[in-house]
Amino acid sequence: MRAYLLTRLLLTLPVLVGVSLVSFTILHVTGGDPARIMLGQEARPEDVSALRRTLGLDAPLLVQYGWFVGRALRGDLGQSLTYRQPVRQMIGQRLPTTLMLTGVALALSVAAALPLGVAAALRRGTGVDAAAMFVALLGVSAPTFWVALMLIFCFAYKLRWLPAAGLPGPSAGGAAVLAHLLLPGSTLALASAALIARMMRSNLLEVLHRDFMRTARSKGLAPRQVLVRHAVRNALIPTVTVVGLQLGTLLGGAVVTETVFALPGVGRLAVDAIQARDFPVVQGVVLVVAVAVTGANLLVDLAYGLLDPRISYG
Repeated sequence: MRAYLLTRLLLTLPVLVGVSLVSFTILHVTGGDPARIMLGQEARPEDVSALRRTLGLDAPLLVQYGWFVGRALRGDLGQSLTYRQPVRQMIGQRLPTTLMLTGVALALSVAAALPLGVAAALRRGTGVDAAAMFVALLGVSAPTFWVALMLIFCFAYKLRWLPAAGLPGPSAGGAAVLAHLLLPGSTLALASAALIARMMRSNLLEVLHRDFMRTARSKGLAPRQVLVRHAVRNALIPTVTVVGLQLGTLLGGAVVTETVFALPGVGRLAVDAIQARDFPVVQGVVLVVAVAVTGANLLVDLAYGLLDPRISYG
């Protein structure tokens, strides 16, 4: 196990380098001068040039990337060009909101998708199956911003059950924070739940016709025991892979969702930084998200051993 973990951690290094290099290149070749944006369009060229030298933007791109990598290896993500604050501090202030939103979305998607997928597989070809797959298709097809607006209109404006936007302070309590995260969490969860439900249905249909299922039934085990301990458990192994991959999708979708619901998360920070051409902030956000996604994939791989004892990491 220790050798496997060490190998996986070493393999993440090229991934993180590639992600940082691609994001750095895209940011610097798409145009836009941070110094010009900070000083305004009416600023004198000599003032813009002086600010570029102060910020280190006049150095060659390869040199700037080397500075970024060197700082990142020391845990320093640089300083925001716009706010003149450490990027690590800014991300640290916003990251809990994004993690809570992602956690709520993932929990809602799994809680809705697994029963839906199991019901569709057990009632294959019936109205339950058709209705479940229709809901899954709707979830995959509906744009995130449209789902967000419809949820706000129905549950915040018409029914007034949940708040429409924002996030209360820590003194408000966990229930109030959860209430503010239910609508954005449901927005993110819809597409993920649809994909997980379809995967669970497909895997369970395949498992139900395996030889070991007939053996379990022939032993006289209760139908519920056969379904839970043998069918669902084996069908979960490939489904867990999809759940882990959905973490990256949820983090990416948080950019739109946090903007629509005015949540102070990392996604909204990235949008503001892109508009201001705040390179260090964008690069820091991309790097932190990449670390989170690779870490989630590692946890998914380790979860296989819990679901299937035959899997070894030696």
